[in-house]
Formats: sequence, structure tokens, C-alpha cells
Amino acid sequence: MIIEYHRPQTIEDALALLARTEPVTLPLAGGSALNRPSAEAVAAVDLQSLGLDTISKRANYLDLSAMLTLQTLLDFFHSSVADDHVLQEAFKKAIQHEATYNLRQVATVAGTIVSAGGRSPFTTAMLALDASIRIVSASRKAEAEEIGLGDLLPFRTEMLRGRLITKVTIPLNTTLAYEYVARTPADLPIVCAAVSRWSSGRTRVALGGFGSEPVLAFDGPESGGVEAAAISAYSQAQDEWASANYRKEIAGILALRCLEQ
Repeated sequence: MIIEYHRPQTIEDALALLARTEPVTLPLAGGSALNRPSAEAVAAVDLQSLGLDTISKRANYLDLSAMLTLQTLLDFFHSSVADDHVLQEAFKKAIQHEATYNLRQVATVAGTIVSAGGRSPFTTAMLALDASIRIVSASRKAEAEEIGLGDLLPFRTEMLRGRLITKVTIPLNTTLAYEYVARTPADLPIVCAAVSRWSSGRTRVALGGFGSEPVLAFDGPESGGVEAAAISAYSQAQDEWASANYRKEIAGILALRCLEQ
């Protein structure tokens, strides 16, 4: 339940509000998560006036401002990167699998990452890409902290208390493949795999479909051992949706399928 609403005009003002302990004060990004029914009384800090909705290419990187919507990002990949860019098709697939068109219009890059569960296709793809997160806080206004998405995900609640994500960066000098198994094409995955590979041979495998966040199953200088790593990562992944035996088998299959692409 939202008991206060604020719309600051500067990042400094937003950070001052988020630093409060009473009432609990949370950033309102697109609102797709914070507007869900809840008994907890919170103050909402609307970030729409902070100019955090841009996208820019920088050498071999793509900088995504925190408030960029998933639909705007999808439209960018449809029209503006490069016709032959090998990242975009798989990334578009993961974005479209994350949410319907209406939700993509409001869901933001940072908001999706912060609220993501283990079944988030978008966050799984971002983890495979080794996305980096830029975080600012009121106590360290002069210097922002850059942290890998894999280091942030398990500790989001603690690490983001009183702080703000301003930018997410992904590499453009890598390939990406994304595959999933779900009960229907529109459902979130029971198992999904995203595999990125650099020209150096470095390969990263992220798995989604289970738990509180996607997991990094493999990150190595070459692709040997990808299937075994995926199987091992989901060897205990049992819940009401699927058995661990099913998930580990499918994880290995999807990881190899992505690698072949």
C-alpha cells in the first residue's frame, strides 16, 4: 500500500528520499512491481523526471538508462543497432518472452532486474551477457559504483537499500542465444538458457526458470563443459512446476542448443 508519493526533479533529491528508514521508501520505476497489491505501507519515489530513459552506443557497449522501458529497448533492437548484429535476435526473443506488449510499455530495465524472480527471461539474458550495473547513493554522490549483475542479484534488497540504479551496460561484441521450455509459448519458462560467446572464446551460460533469481551456470575461456555445468546447476531445481531430474536434463539440452546457434 502506497502511503506517500514523491516525484523528485533531481537524482540528489531522489537519493535523499530513498535514504529514509521511516516510512520504507522505494523507487517507483514503471510501476509494474510496486503497484501490485501489498499490505506493506511504503512511500513511492517516482523517477520519471530524472531523465533516466536514454539508450546510447559507446564503442562495444550499449548503455541503458534505468528507466528505459522494455518496449523502447525492443524497438531499438528492431531498428537501430545493425542489420547484421548477432546479439539482437536472441535478445529480442528474451524481451518479448519477459512480458506482454502492454507490460513492456511500462516495465523498465532496472525495475525488471530488481523485481525479477528466477523465471525472468530478460534477466537471464542480461546475466549471460555479463551486464554491469551502475549504482549511486546519497553518501557517495561523487562516485558511482559499478557492479556485475551476477554479484547484485542475490543481494538486491540489502545492496539497493537507500541507493539507486542509474544505468545498465551490456557488451555488443558478443553473440547471444536464448532458448526455453514452457507449458505454453506465452508462459514464463520452466527452464530457459541464455548463452553468450565472445570472439576470444569466452562463454557464459545463464539458466532461468527456478528459484529467486536466474543463475550463472558457466563462465569460462572456452565452451568445453557447458552441458555438464548446466546439468549440475539445476540438479536440485525442484518445485511445484517441475522435478529436478526434468530441469537438469532440459538445462543441458538447451545450453547445447544455444551453443550450437
